[in-house]
Amino acid sequence: QLDPFYASIILFVGRAWDAITDPMVGFFISKTPWTRFGRLIPWIIFSTPFAVISYFLIWFVPDISRGQVMWYLVFYCIFQTLVTCFHVPYSALTMFISREQSERDSATAYRMTVEVLGTVLGTAIQGQIVGTVITPCIESPPFIGKTNSSVAMEELNMTRDTGSLTDTRNAYMIAAGVIGGLYILCAVILSVGVREKRESSELHSDTPVSFFHGLKLVMNHGAYIKLIAGFLFTSLAFMVSTAGLEDGGVGTAVAQVGDGWGVSGIGPTQSPNRLGASTLTIPLWQWFLTRFGKKTAVYVGISSAIPFLIMVVLLDSNLIITYIVAVAAGISVAAAFLLPWSMLPDVIDDFKLQHPDSHGHEAIFFSFYVFFTKFTSGVSLGISTLSLDFAGYQTRGCSQPREVNVTLKMLVSAVPVGLILVGLLLFKLYPIDEEKRRKNKKALQDLREESNSSSESDNTELASIV
Repeated sequence: QLDPFYASIILFVGRAWDAITDPMVGFFISKTPWTRFGRLIPWIIFSTPFAVISYFLIWFVPDISRGQVMWYLVFYCIFQTLVTCFHVPYSALTMFISREQSERDSATAYRMTVEVLGTVLGTAIQGQIVGTVITPCIESPPFIGKTNSSVAMEELNMTRDTGSLTDTRNAYMIAAGVIGGLYILCAVILSVGVREKRESSELHSDTPVSFFHGLKLVMNHGAYIKLIAGFLFTSLAFMVSTAGLEDGGVGTAVAQVGDGWGVSGIGPTQSPNRLGASTLTIPLWQWFLTRFGKKTAVYVGISSAIPFLIMVVLLDSNLIITYIVAVAAGISVAAAFLLPWSMLPDVIDDFKLQHPDSHGHEAIFFSFYVFFTKFTSGVSLGISTLSLDFAGYQTRGCSQPREVNVTLKMLVSAVPVGLILVGLLLFKLYPIDEEKRRKNKKALQDLREESNSSSESDNTELASIV
């Protein structure tokens, strides 16, 4: 029952907080000493219980008349920090399980497939539990206008049935408890089932590097900057589109806006179908990138969504079009999220060749990637929420102003298409193609062999002296 403006502020401040915590956590992980469990796994083990508690408190409604905004802001920031302590080492494990590029690519494909599958499962669980509580739309009195919609809707919310509010709160808390249980289960499986290989990521022993020096080295690497910039724009495109469709679905009578462009049927079906298609097509893109190269896969996979994003607003909405758009968008989403993650280890290998005496920066590379993943999610929700609020969207209103129709069309089609085009241009500037990858692979092998032979010579000399 927060005003959409305050909800957007919480999201934006939380992402700004992420901008600080993600690289800091990445640096602290890189300086963490190795244990018998590894360097990354302990972070996952110790952050999990606190992350689950903070996640539950995000959905808890405190019995206070004032200060709810601060409550949600504080626990949202705490939760984001603890998720960073999980997600950064979890993502960076790719660099610590193998030296081979092909094995890392395969591991990334498996990881992204299961991540998307987990997102489908979490969406289904949350939707089924919360969906059991029926919240009918509210008929808006004729005196409600754009200028005073927030005040009027607040008065209507105050008259809402108290029992319905209680049931809604309980449903969200039950869903949070179930999701928290799954969080713990997955963390246990990961901690027990994965073993880090220290030698997979290091050419020599660690050399202490200051935080700012390491950060400067990473952020001055041109290939990395171009990759995360392209990743940012393409991810934001698909998330803005999804947020627009889902916001259209949340308003139970958005189909009645303006010229009758029906969105209410699209929102509830788009997410599971889109994510389901993504899950099934990630192995396809994994095969495609091994056959034709990663940059080609990026161009083909991401650009294929453009005609379908245009179709969703040009054609009259019906069930067939809804499913076609959902599946087509899901195929592109799979490419948009798999391929940049698959390209990141190549960037780290390139960095190692340019800075052979600087080690242990893998967590910093992955921390910024994790940040941009969460950043695009928060920005997309903030853009969607604020845009609809400015357009006069009325929460749970049975009818909506005509401006909401135009805003939804922009969020679903025009804005994502523009972001995709910018992202593809940035990927065009990305310098690591297949030929460059092969040269880097051979150079790294030569460097490791030289390092091993040098180490063996030192040991032989030491033995002769003794």
